[in-house]
Amino acid sequence: MRSTPHRALGAGALIVAALAALSLPSTPASAQPAAQSRAAAAAVCTPAQVVANGGFESGTSPWSQSSSTVITSRSGESAHGGSSYAWLDGVGSTHTDTLSQSVTIPAGCSTATLTFWLHIDTDETTSSVAYDKLSAKIGATTLATYSNLDDTAGYVQKSLDVSAYAGQTVSLSFTGTEDSSLQTSFVLDDIALATSGGTTPPPTDATRTPAAPAYTANLSSDTSGTVWTGHESVSFTNASATALGEVYLRLWDNYHGTCDAMPIRVSNVTGGTAGALSVGCTALKIDLPSPLNQGQSATIGFDLGITVPSGADRFGHDGAYSFIGNALPVLAVRDSAGWHLDPYTNNGESFYSLAADFKVTLDHPSSLLVPATGTSTDTPGSSGRTVTTATAAKVRDFAWGAGPFTKISGTSTAGVPINVYSVSGISSSSAQSMLSTAKSAVDAHAARFGAYPYGELDAVIDNNYWFGGMEYPGFVLDLVSTTALTHEIGHQWWYGIVGDDEYNSPWLDEAFTDYATDLALGKTGSGCWSSVSWASSTEKITNSMAYWDAHSSRYSTVVYGYGKCALHDLRRVLGDSVMAKLLKDYAAAHWYGVSTTAEFKAAAQAATSTDLTSFWSQHRIEG
Repeated sequence: MRSTPHRALGAGALIVAALAALSLPSTPASAQPAAQSRAAAAAVCTPAQVVANGGFESGTSPWSQSSSTVITSRSGESAHGGSSYAWLDGVGSTHTDTLSQSVTIPAGCSTATLTFWLHIDTDETTSSVAYDKLSAKIGATTLATYSNLDDTAGYVQKSLDVSAYAGQTVSLSFTGTEDSSLQTSFVLDDIALATSGGTTPPPTDATRTPAAPAYTANLSSDTSGTVWTGHESVSFTNASATALGEVYLRLWDNYHGTCDAMPIRVSNVTGGTAGALSVGCTALKIDLPSPLNQGQSATIGFDLGITVPSGADRFGHDGAYSFIGNALPVLAVRDSAGWHLDPYTNNGESFYSLAADFKVTLDHPSSLLVPATGTSTDTPGSSGRTVTTATAAKVRDFAWGAGPFTKISGTSTAGVPINVYSVSGISSSSAQSMLSTAKSAVDAHAARFGAYPYGELDAVIDNNYWFGGMEYPGFVLDLVSTTALTHEIGHQWWYGIVGDDEYNSPWLDEAFTDYATDLALGKTGSGCWSSVSWASSTEKITNSMAYWDAHSSRYSTVVYGYGKCALHDLRRVLGDSVMAKLLKDYAAAHWYGVSTTAEFKAAAQAATSTDLTSFWSQHRIEG
């Protein structure tokens, strides 16, 4: 979201219609801040990339190899980067190749990650028997085993956690074995082992759960499209080794009302027992009938009522036009910090969620157009009504609009269908300009970070938005602004595809998106870091929204401005091509996953032989 310094519409301006028929069986309200504790880093860690000559471009040292042909640049295979690589096996008879080097993993670091690029090609014809195998080991521990069954057309990056070996000097080794016939080649390149983080262990299981959510909602609107009622259900799986005894629904838009007059009301919960509302009535605990063990799944359902308040907001209506963002209840995330029950922030976003599938049916008057996340189809409903069914895979949220919009459509050069929905007062030339901007922006971002995966893209244009613009998967709200629309579309990658904890690490989506926006618009960020001036010793690019809500006048300057300038500076350190490859590979490695500052720092360090420790310190990027 591109913020403005102040909020134009206060809570007193909201008009909230009570839905008397929908009430929770128990709705004790608490407006207290989220009771989330964050473990503080205890010990100093000097981040390092400890594999030497991981790209094999500096001869063979310090690697030990079973034969002089393992590290090579000969024809038959190709490098992931540069000209040299390690080629194990590929003989077609009983054969073993080994590759190893001794590495020292620094003490005091809580995270150590081994990454490497692996290409496997084979002449084996089986689809069920692993005849030829490659093992990756550290010390005496086998980290992973790959085989002819993992045959790939190109390189795939592998990432393995070796944090348990902090403070040790151990052998990192790869062993490839072939049986008596039909070759399999195991080709390695760009091997790195990066460390970061303090010594404090995570307080609980770090696995993010509940995983693989699948949401189904069936809603019907009133004649204006401002009141929606119906039913929602969500299925999910516990991915964690720690049992899951409860889940939390985030009712984010209750921030826009009060606990006595909630815009989002949940009732008649099935599959669990509704507990107390908390965090300003934006979090609802649901106790499960029995704890879910790892790999077990469950479904909860509930009746849902949504009343859209007045105001040109990301959840609000501007006259006849409704914008309905963050209205569908979604599951909170439990990870190493526990349950994330952070409060709603109006300066930016709090919306930390995992990639999910949605199928949402919206029954509405035919006079209203209903743009929505995902791919939509319209079918006739009852008299004078239309049923819009929107489906979306691997998205973090679902948003829609409703109103007598003017719609124009087109297709980007790369084939992405784009729809621009305009409120009254937006000229046809402005709408056409935004359609052109959307076409070029989606293709520019896709070329840099990976193909756009969400089918169509809807942009809803209203110059009355106080916040400038707001991103949802496949659906953005924006002013008539080339820069703002390019930014919000950039969020399809940095937040949508590559997720993050937006409350605690807002720079991971905003700084990265502003950097992507600069690149898409041909801006180099030349000299922008030279104008940086910190307001205090506690001000950092990586601060959370808790800090920025207390220092709101500095949020945009630091997170957006200094954040993107830091990335421009990193590009100058690494070089344009290395930075471009880093971001594209990083996006691919975190596709539909969650990015953290530590993981990005480790990936950047792995991309260069230059020690980046002082860079992170200078740019106040911690984590």
